[in-house]
Amino acid sequence: MNELTLLVMAAGMGSRYGGLKQLDEVGPSGETIIDYSVFDAIKAGFSKVVFIIRKDFEDEFREKITNKFSHDIQVEFVFQDIHQLPSGFAAPEQRIKPWGTGHAILSASNIIEGPFNAINADDYYGRESFKTIADYYNNGNNSFSMVAFQLEKTLSEFGSVTRGLCTVKNDHLINVVETENLLKSESGVSSNNNLDLKGDEPVSMNMWGFTPVIFDYLNSMFERFLSNNINDDKSEFLIPSVINDLINSGEQHVQVLYSKSSWFGVTYKQDKPYVVQQIQNLINSGLYPQKLFPLK
Repeated sequence: MNELTLLVMAAGMGSRYGGLKQLDEVGPSGETIIDYSVFDAIKAGFSKVVFIIRKDFEDEFREKITNKFSHDIQVEFVFQDIHQLPSGFAAPEQRIKPWGTGHAILSASNIIEGPFNAINADDYYGRESFKTIADYYNNGNNSFSMVAFQLEKTLSEFGSVTRGLCTVKNDHLINVVETENLLKSESGVSSNNNLDLKGDEPVSMNMWGFTPVIFDYLNSMFERFLSNNINDDKSEFLIPSVINDLINSGEQHVQVLYSKSSWFGVTYKQDKPYVVQQIQNLINSGLYPQKLFPLK
């Protein structure tokens, strides 16, 4: 069995949400969405979790999150810093926004040695999703992978969202297109691109499976990105763009995995009551205990 690592991207600022939603409590015993992801990953056989955070909230993060399960799974931290750039590059003084998910994952290159699952901190992916990725790599596969979710099951009742719309052929990813302003509508899903969307389209929710070879690609591609975009304050080096480039060049293929688990998250503050209720429903069904940690 492979040594599997869960890589949790938790350095985002949560601008639409209005705070550090990674630390928001949604479970009956003060659990965060992160806690449920770690719990599910442990049950699926992951042996280590690495958190990508900002250095300035490390103490609060340890106190509110990782101290709860540090005896149940190996825990490590890496810090995403806008000034952590390749030799020859310097972040502009006006830069505030992090460099994106590609840069976040690259920051963990020195402490991950085997296959790993990269996820967002503020998304609930479900037990089956983690088991699906774990089974994929434990069965000897070494290509990149992605868990796909149905678009209609990832929308918010309280505003538009951005999702990575996927084209899939023979269970392989063809491309991911970041699509903004997706909203529920009477006919399905509307967008500002006038796309004909029914709601059953596969989307990426940043649940990726990688092997360490991804770091070699990220190193070279991040340098090219900076050469072209370093003075654009809002530019981001995003994993979907990296994946698209690797697929188009033929350097990698990405296996699409499917999960029947429900996805939910807290894009907006108004989403929180829904998430709290969904968690309670899962507890009532027997999937989770009233208190996740320490494990019993």
